[in-house]
Amino acid sequence: MNNFIFLGAPGAGKGSLAVKVAEEYKIPHISTGDIFRANIKAQTPLGVKVKAIIDSGSLVSDDLTFELVKDRLSQDDCKNGFILDGFPRTIPQAEMLEGLGIELKCVNFEISEDIVIKRLSTRRVCKACGANYNTLSLPPKVEGVCDKCGGEIYQRDDDKPESIKHRMEVYKEQTAPLIDFYSKKGNMTNLDASIETPILLGEFEKIFAK
Repeated sequence: MNNFIFLGAPGAGKGSLAVKVAEEYKIPHISTGDIFRANIKAQTPLGVKVKAIIDSGSLVSDDLTFELVKDRLSQDDCKNGFILDGFPRTIPQAEMLEGLGIELKCVNFEISEDIVIKRLSTRRVCKACGANYNTLSLPPKVEGVCDKCGGEIYQRDDDKPESIKHRMEVYKEQTAPLIDFYSKKGNMTNLDASIETPILLGEFEKIFAK
C-alpha cells in the first residue's frame, strides 16, 4: 500500500515531489490547506466550523484538523494510497492518525536552512493562477509576467528572508519532533532534498521499489 507522509521544512520541495509522485503512482496528493478550502467552499458542517475559526484569527485545533483529514482519507480515491503533505504537523495529530490503523510510510526531506532561505527568497508566484517560478532556476520568459496565463508575478510576504527564518523556527518547534516519532517506529526514510525534483523523484522511486 502506498500511503505516504511527507515531512520537511518549508521549501524542502515536498509539494513539488508530491505532485510528481501522485502522477506516477495514481494516488491523491492531500494537503490540509486544500482540505480546508474544499470544505469551506462546499459549506460542509466541518467547513463552516473551520471558516468561523479562521475568520476569528484563531488556529484550527488538532481535533478538527484530524476530523477533516479522516473524512478525506475515507474517500474512494484514497483506496490505493495517498500522500499527506502538511499533516500531521504535531505529535497529537500523529497519534490520532496512528489510531486509524493505516500502514504508513514516512519520508523526511533533509535540507539545510541556508538552502531553504535561498530557495524561498528567490521564489515568485503568479497572482492569477498560482504558478511557481524562481528567479535563479526557473524565471518567467518575460520578467514579472506569468508564462501560463499572463498574470502578475510577485514575491509572497512569507517568502522574504525574515519571514522564512520565523517559519523555520516554528517548524523546528512543532513539526521536527515528528521525525523522532516516526524514526522510533521504524517506518521513516530520509531523502536528500537539496537535489532538484526530477533527481529526487528517481531517488524516491529507488527507495520504495525495494
